[in-house]
Amino acid sequence: MYNWSTDTTELQKHPEQYTVWKLEQLLNYGLNGNKIPEKELKKYLNLLNIDPNTRRFLKLLLYENIDTY
Repeated sequence: MYNWSTDTTELQKHPEQYTVWKLEQLLNYGLNGNKIPEKELKKYLNLLNIDPNTRRFLKLLLYENIDTY
């Protein structure tokens, strides 16, 4: 993952914020061969700044029934 607009060394000092930022980057700009850990995605899904349709699709994949989240 390449990002020139964010100081990732400073962001890594705050693990939860860094994880949310990294998940957003991967989902919005491409995985580049990386895999997203399911456990992290479930934990932070509601905090991510992503397209509502993407969020709904991810919930469908993660929970198999959108009403159970």
